[in-house]
Amino acid sequence: MRYDLDDLRLFLDIVAEGSITAGARRMHLSLPSASARVRSLEHQAGVALLIRGRRGVQPTPAGTTLARHAREVLDRTARLESAVASYTRSPTAPLTLLGGGSAMHRLVPRALVSFLRAHPDVDVTVSECRTPETVRMLTDGEADLGVVVDDEARDCGLRMEPLGDDSLVVIGQADGILAGRTALTYSEVAEHPLVGLDRASSLRRWIEKHVGPHAPAVRYRTTVADLGVLVALAAAGVGLALVPRRAVDPGRLLDVCELADPWARRHHLLAWGVRDRTSSTATAALAEHLRRAALSEPASPGGHGD
Repeated sequence: MRYDLDDLRLFLDIVAEGSITAGARRMHLSLPSASARVRSLEHQAGVALLIRGRRGVQPTPAGTTLARHAREVLDRTARLESAVASYTRSPTAPLTLLGGGSAMHRLVPRALVSFLRAHPDVDVTVSECRTPETVRMLTDGEADLGVVVDDEARDCGLRMEPLGDDSLVVIGQADGILAGRTALTYSEVAEHPLVGLDRASSLRRWIEKHVGPHAPAVRYRTTVADLGVLVALAAAGVGLALVPRRAVDPGRLLDVCELADPWARRHHLLAWGVRDRTSSTATAALAEHLRRAALSEPASPGGHGD
């Protein structure tokens, strides 16, 4: 039995999203076309692959088995094509991946580890960039993929898809200043000593852009370049910190409080560049590893850790 690779990709997207509509959007297909492809897959398999419900879809046992083997088939296909392509592609022309500081903390490293292990013949150049610069480079054909923040990438004309929540929270020492609090505004946070990221970091500049020039003055006890170090300082009681929720390890003992300002709600998007290589199998494989990395991130705590 031979399955169409695009149909397998569509099926994996549907399973990942829990929705035929969302899966179709990922593949840039209409809903009727995506539904027809799923029905064709089920006819070919001779068994139902999805359970349809009012809230979406979920795979049947046969669908779960198909999804597992489909991932293996697509991964092997990508490795085969990249191995052959390595003879025609200059070794000095790696894929280029861009992202902000939040994406570089866990998401991008996790995706790179799995991708580079699976594709030994493909190299990747990674750079930290703010969303406006990432959008410019993708539009100008200077990069293949970028992880961008939704509010700064709207209506840019690039192909994009949701990658995950990247909302900001306030963190501090367990049973400290934040004890018993569920939400704070930025103005309330600024009343306390903070620890923060270096002024040159993309996340620090994003925060300062959104609080505006009339925001309350903040006392930073120290600034650092790494989100992991920042979380450790806040957990140790040095000061409060504003960090993406996904940067907080669920196992770390600290208090986590919502940042109540509307601008704190933000999402990561995966954006594709416009140059011809964007349609390559290697780029599509890297995008898939980024999706898997986003889905595999553990749920962050809502209070303080265990």
